[in-house]
Amino acid sequence: MKTEPIPPFERLYQRHCGEILAYLRRIAGPGMAEDAFQDTFLRALGGYGKLRSATNLRAWLFTIATRVVIDEHRRPQPVLDVPDLPIEDELPAYAELEPLTGALPPTERAAVVLRYGYDLSYGDIATALGSSEDAARQAASSGVRRLREGSVT
Repeated sequence: MKTEPIPPFERLYQRHCGEILAYLRRIAGPGMAEDAFQDTFLRALGGYGKLRSATNLRAWLFTIATRVVIDEHRRPQPVLDVPDLPIEDELPAYAELEPLTGALPPTERAAVVLRYGYDLSYGDIATALGSSEDAARQAASSGVRRLREGSVT
């Protein structure tokens, strides 16, 4: 079985930076997205030399981005009185998920956005969430069920 060669990091960055930033804006919010984006690619750069295959590099980046956001949500957050400034971007098709998923727990929000906004398989979502495929399927299902029932807290 022939493995795909690993491209230069710059090419990986150029190919996926836009969708990673958009994903982070959806799951982390505009206030945290820029910092999470930088942290995601710094972590990716740090681990890039250890990769043995270029298989699923996109899912690997989504995994890192998801873990950055989850790690940030686990930290105690200081209360600041600085208002978020609106970001004026042209919204992609999956942007309609943002107002719907904003109040979901981070794991469910990530699973719903990755599945229905980015059309990733449950296997890729599991990789991004650091869980099993069944857990990824359950997180997406729970998120959708909460949205349907209107029980998002």
